[in-house]
Amino acid sequence: MTQQMLDAFQVIADPSRRYMLQLLSKDSMTINALAENFDMSRPAVSKHVKLMQAAGFISISDIGRERYCTLRQDGFKELQQWINYFDKFWINKLTKLESILNDRKKLTGK
Repeated sequence: MTQQMLDAFQVIADPSRRYMLQLLSKDSMTINALAENFDMSRPAVSKHVKLMQAAGFISISDIGRERYCTLRQDGFKELQQWINYFDKFWINKLTKLESILNDRKKLTGK
C-alpha cells in the first residue's frame, strides 16, 4: 500500500503532528521516545512519523537498533512561502493606509 502524500498544511493540521514537530525542535528523538508523549500506540505514532517524513518535515536515521527523528527545513518551506505572501499583502495594505492617513493629516492639519 502506498503512502498518500499530504501537503504541508495537511501535515500540520493534525495537533499530534504539530506537537511532535515541537518536541523535535528541541532535539532528535527516537520514535519510542516520541510515543511516550502521546496517548496512542507506537504504530499510530509511527504512521504520523512516516507522513511527516514523506512531506519533508523530518528525516529518520537508523542508529543501532533505534530510529531517530530529526527536523528538516524542507517541509516548512511551503508554509513559509504562504506566510510570506500574506505578510507582503498586509504590509502593502498597511503602507497604503498609512499614506492615506498622512495625506488626510496634511489636508486637515490634524
